[in-house]
Amino acid sequence: MRRSTLGARLTSAVATVATLSAALLVVGASPAAADYQKGLGVGVAPQPYRGAPPSSTEDWLGSYVVGGKQVWCVKFAFKEPDTNEVYQPGDVLKTKYGDALSPAQAADISYLLLRYADTKDGNEAAALAHLLHQWTAAPRSPADLDAAANGFRTIAYDIAFHDRELQQKFPAVPPVVARLRADATANHGPWTPLLTKPTKPQVIGTADTWTVEVRGAGGSGVGKVPVKVVLTDATSGGKTELTATTKDNGGPIALEVVPTGPKPSVSISLLAPADQPVVQHTVKDGTQSVVSTGGEKELKAAADTTAVTAPGAVAVAKLDEKTGQGIASVSLKVTGADKTTPAVAQDGKPLVGADGKPLVVVTGADGKAAVPNLRTPQEVCVTEVAAPPGYEQSFDPAKPPSACGKLEPGKTLELRLVNKPNVPTVPQTIPAGDGPTNAAAILDDGGPSVGLLVALGALLLFAGGAGTALWRKGRGPIVVGRRMRKDWGH
Repeated sequence: MRRSTLGARLTSAVATVATLSAALLVVGASPAAADYQKGLGVGVAPQPYRGAPPSSTEDWLGSYVVGGKQVWCVKFAFKEPDTNEVYQPGDVLKTKYGDALSPAQAADISYLLLRYADTKDGNEAAALAHLLHQWTAAPRSPADLDAAANGFRTIAYDIAFHDRELQQKFPAVPPVVARLRADATANHGPWTPLLTKPTKPQVIGTADTWTVEVRGAGGSGVGKVPVKVVLTDATSGGKTELTATTKDNGGPIALEVVPTGPKPSVSISLLAPADQPVVQHTVKDGTQSVVSTGGEKELKAAADTTAVTAPGAVAVAKLDEKTGQGIASVSLKVTGADKTTPAVAQDGKPLVGADGKPLVVVTGADGKAAVPNLRTPQEVCVTEVAAPPGYEQSFDPAKPPSACGKLEPGKTLELRLVNKPNVPTVPQTIPAGDGPTNAAAILDDGGPSVGLLVALGALLLFAGGAGTALWRKGRGPIVVGRRMRKDWGH
């Protein structure tokens, strides 16, 4: 069944009070004659009492319409209110005998009027009227039920009589009576609003769940309660103001909140049953007093937290300048823009290693290293700690390779550091044999040494003699004549 919001009912109730009390603004004004108008409910056989009108054919268990609004009577057996009946401003509801209601009865009435005063269901209207008469006109003693001794002012509401009438003629109503009574017992006030914020750190732009719950006097959750929500530095469903309703079974509202700034906060407000229900007494004596709402009071709760931007990450690639291949096992220091102080982690703490100094990461086999979960935005630098083997020649400890960049929320900053490989060198001394060779014997500052030249000459002579011998051997024996031998001195 569709019902209006509590706010709408409060507005309606205020309008009813204004309408019923308007005649008080005109001193001595007399209301025009008008008939009463029934609202929703059922009619049962009339309970007898002394002086009852002969024309009375029923006890109406339901609502009446006064000033265009639905109201409920709380002085059993008094005259029905006319449609333009004039009423005084609100007062604390008491029994028809002027006695205070018990706290439990007052709480039950306030809750039921808050929940069901605008019902569009005839059985609910009859059940509500039956319960209101039970609590406001219950017999103080059996004497109050004596029809011969009591007129309309003192006759009590005979609960058993009306229970039988409802059971016999309107059997659908008694189960509703039981349901409303149980509802009031479980959910009457005082209510307590509970607003619970998330426990984990909040990230700007990322939704998290806040819960809103309304608990009754017994500690259980109250269902179908409209709650107004106002958000600051945050949105829910893209809105900064909205109305949400607790679950039918009393379960909490799960509010998905997206922080939009550093200090998100949520405020809630709702209308709860008043501690004491409010009644309006007629200006004309002998006519029913009425209630249209139990009276509401506003309850509030608020909570706030802090939020940071989405974390970022740094991805570093250490590459060989010539091949473009990754260089493994390179130690890299992670710092802020000054290359000295540590970078800042997402939790706001300095990013340091076990030694308390800026964190050092080591590249993997692919030459890459990653630094996740960093606070954003911030400037981050990565500096090479020491040259890897094979890259020492171009490494300057006073000015080691580094790369810097600005880390944005939710982004990965990619940095590249390139190392120039060592250049192979040709040795100036060429070892020969097993013994050491003196470089001075080969080269000096002015060019080839004398020793080198002598050695080279001897080598050439040796090579020439050996060549001649080989040439002669290749020709075979040479015959020398007598004259030639004589010339040679033989």
